[in-house]
Amino acid sequence: MKSQNLSTVTEFQLLGFQNLLEWQTLLFIIFLLIYFLTVTGNIVIIVVVSQNQQLHSPMYTFLKHLSFLEIWYTSTIVPLLLATLVSQGQAISFHACIAQLYFFVFFGATECFLLAVMAYDRYLAICSPLHYSFLMSPEICTKLVAISWLTGVGTGFLPSLMISRLDFCGPNQINHFFCDLPPLMQLSCSSVYVTEMVIFILSIAVLCLCFILTLVSYVFIVSSILRIPSASGRMKTFSTCGSHLAVVTIYYGTMISMYVHPSAHQSPDINKIISVFYTVVTPLLNPVIYSLRNKDFKDALRKAMRRNCGIYGVRMKENLLIR
Repeated sequence: MKSQNLSTVTEFQLLGFQNLLEWQTLLFIIFLLIYFLTVTGNIVIIVVVSQNQQLHSPMYTFLKHLSFLEIWYTSTIVPLLLATLVSQGQAISFHACIAQLYFFVFFGATECFLLAVMAYDRYLAICSPLHYSFLMSPEICTKLVAISWLTGVGTGFLPSLMISRLDFCGPNQINHFFCDLPPLMQLSCSSVYVTEMVIFILSIAVLCLCFILTLVSYVFIVSSILRIPSASGRMKTFSTCGSHLAVVTIYYGTMISMYVHPSAHQSPDINKIISVFYTVVTPLLNPVIYSLRNKDFKDALRKAMRRNCGIYGVRMKENLLIR
């Protein structure tokens, strides 16, 4: 006989950072500024890469998709985070909560795959430059991007479906700033053992596998850099790769610490701090590290700014002559 659905909770209450009431205004300003810079920075990357023919290479194609992803990834979390800071808590319906969870997992998993693909692309460019155009042709680049997005879409379904089938009998207060997996499982009044184990295995498969592939790529990159005869060339390449690896490590490290630990319940306050890194900080760092430290992109950005300023100046002169 099938067990009756005991779910009575129709909405959840996101508590956000209610333990920091005196810091709510400051946190709101900080997170709003970061969100604005994240969205603006990633839009600039998309526009500059799309308009400049010299940047129509696999590396910048991946970067453009990463920027597009980061805009939606951070927009899935931060607006609701800002709402919790304004109202000191935010109600969200059960279905909206599951939808947010799905898009969070979908975008997060897609980012893991894209970062791994970008590391592989850099490995080919540095370690196999003579075969790069063949191994990373436009067709292969398009397929890798499509696989990353489609795999992310599929990854988001299973956790969301399993959480939606759990029973929630109350309480309905989520001690977090978004609908994340651990706090939702803690609120369930049914057994979550199978759900926990499935999410644990899925996290290992996605996070650890992508992180290992990324690390292996950078190990080969570093070994290739060490063979560069010029000391200045080594330092320049090390600086760029080191920055990439630092951002990747922050993203994967915080995600792994959150989801690759079955039946381990950390402090909610610690979970919130860790979550800020992979939902708010890394979407801001990615455009800075992957583009503003890149000479070709900076040159293209300067040209675009000069062109736009020139067009604006011509229009201003035309308006003045008309008057």
